[in-house]
Amino acid sequence: MLNKITAYFSRFEIALWLSSVLLVVTAFFAFDRTNYLSLIASLIGVTSLILNAKGNPIGQVLMVTFSLLYGIISYSFSYYGEMITYIGMTMPMAVIALVSWLKNPFNGKKSEVKVGSISKTETVFMLFLTASVTVLFYFILRHFHTANLIPSTLSVTTSFIAVYLTFRRIPFFAVAYAANDMVLIVLWSLASIEDIHYLSVLICFAVFLINDLYGFISWQRMKKRQSV
Repeated sequence: MLNKITAYFSRFEIALWLSSVLLVVTAFFAFDRTNYLSLIASLIGVTSLILNAKGNPIGQVLMVTFSLLYGIISYSFSYYGEMITYIGMTMPMAVIALVSWLKNPFNGKKSEVKVGSISKTETVFMLFLTASVTVLFYFILRHFHTANLIPSTLSVTTSFIAVYLTFRRIPFFAVAYAANDMVLIVLWSLASIEDIHYLSVLICFAVFLINDLYGFISWQRMKKRQSV
């Protein structure tokens, strides 16, 4: 089992995952110690990201689980935008992305998806769809008196672009998720001012940001290798 893991992941990827887990666990016991659901969600999240960086469909399976747990955590702080976004959009889109990734393996390898492409016309369509979803969610979130409305709405925007590009197997999905991470860092920084326990969630998304940036680099390498 260990030999398979070391053969599949590079030393850097193993080090990235281990350091991510260590930071998440350390932050939890330093600032929280009570919300174990948050700890479990964070550990599932960092594991899904390293698998997504490899183009492995299992990463999408874990993303479905993370989205559900994160939605519950967001509800506890009245971040209804995050709850609705992850449970109502990211989670079902992760299921759709999983199907897409399973149907498009690279050279028949189930552990690596084939990198996709997107036309300029579809890009315009995606941006139009994103703008429409953003406006719609703004009024929905305002109706429910969502905490920190503007950052919450921006989170919807970046999340939608990320899940769309994930479904289409475009490397820039990782950049969109990184942008979403930065919005979430702002959101949970505001939450941490009111309750220091949420610092563990803040650090979690800082770790996610690093992993998503690596994911983009990894997918660029995949794209180059697959095009040879």
